Amino acid sequence: MTVGLGMVRPVHHRHALVHARRRAGAPTGHGMRAERHRQPGEHGEQEQAAVTAGRHAPTIAPGPSGYNRPMNYRHAFHAGNFADLLKHTVLLALFEALKAKDKPFAYVDTHSGSGRYDLKGVHAQKTGEAEQGIGKLAVASGLPPLLWDLLGHVRAINDGDTIRHYPGSPLLAQRVLRPNDSAQFCELHADEADTLRAVLGEDTRMHVHKRDGYEAMGGLLPPPEKRGLVLIDPPFERDDEFRAIETALRHALQRWPTGMYAVWYPVKLRSAVQPFLRWASRAARRVLCAEIMLHPDNTPLRLNGTGMVVLNAPWQLDQALSESMDVLARTLGGQSRLTWLAQDNDA
Repeated sequence: MTVGLGMVRPVHHRHALVHARRRAGAPTGHGMRAERHRQPGEHGEQEQAAVTAGRHAPTIAPGPSGYNRPMNYRHAFHAGNFADLLKHTVLLALFEALKAKDKPFAYVDTHSGSGRYDLKGVHAQKTGEAEQGIGKLAVASGLPPLLWDLLGHVRAINDGDTIRHYPGSPLLAQRVLRPNDSAQFCELHADEADTLRAVLGEDTRMHVHKRDGYEAMGGLLPPPEKRGLVLIDPPFERDDEFRAIETALRHALQRWPTGMYAVWYPVKLRSAVQPFLRWASRAARRVLCAEIMLHPDNTPLRLNGTGMVVLNAPWQLDQALSESMDVLARTLGGQSRLTWLAQDNDA
C-alpha cells in the first residue's frame, strides 16, 4: 500500500496501557468520568525528527488563547492527518449508532470543506501530515472493524493501492447515509462550497449551503427527522473559537435538546482547551471526550493532539470506540483517552 507522498513503512512502538477505573460507589454527576488512558513508549526522537523535517506549520509567538493564527486548520492543509483519522473514526461510530434504528436521521456539518482532498496537492504537500496519518493506517495490521471501515472508504475513492485522495466528512456521510437520511453541509468559502457540490453530484439527499455554519444552525435545527447529528469542525482561525462554539451549542440545544453534537478541536496548550471541556461537561446529560495526543500539551507552537467532544452521546459509545482508539493511537505513536465528562447530568 502506498500513499500519494510515497511509501510509508509500518513503525512498531512499545505500548503500555493504564486504566483509570471509577472508584466503587462514586457519584455520577458531571466532571471527569471513567477514563481510559493509553501511554506509548517514549518517542522524543521522533518528535525532534518531525520538527526537523518541517512537518509542522510555521510558528510565531502565541496569541491570547494559545492558538497561533498562522496554524491554519482548513481541511486541505491537514487532510488525512491524525486529527482527521480521529474525527472520522468517531463520526463513523456515531453514524452506526444512528443507523441502529430504522427511522431516518439528519446530518448537519457546519464547516464542511470541499469534500475530497488531493494528497499531492499544494496544501497537503505543504504540511506532509497525511504520510504520518492515513499513510501509517494504510499499512497497519490487525485493525478493528471501525478502522477497517474507515480505511475501506478511503480506498474506495482511490485507484489501486495508491492513496492519492482523502475523503472529507461530507463524502464519508454520502457513502454511509441511507436512502431516507439527509445531510446539510455549510461552507462559507465560495470556492470550496462549489467544489463540494461537484463532489457530491446530483444526490438529492445532500444539500450544500454557502453560509456561515454557526448562523445556519438556527435555521436548520431541529431537522424534520427530529433525530440526528451535528458536526462542528471549525478551522480555529479566530482567537475566540471555543466561545463561538459554546454560543452556537447553547442556542442549538435550546432549539433541539435531544440532538447529538460532535465538536472537533485541536490541542496545543491544555490550559486553552480545559475551559471548553468544563463548559461541555455541564451542557448535556451525556458528554464523551475522545482524544489522541502525539506530543505533550505544553506548547502552543505546534499541534500536539486533537479531540472530539460528543454531547448527548449515544449509549455505549465509549465501548464502540475503545478498541479503535487504542489501536489508532498505537499505530500513530501517540496516546489515546476516552473520558465521560458527564453521565446522566441534569443539564
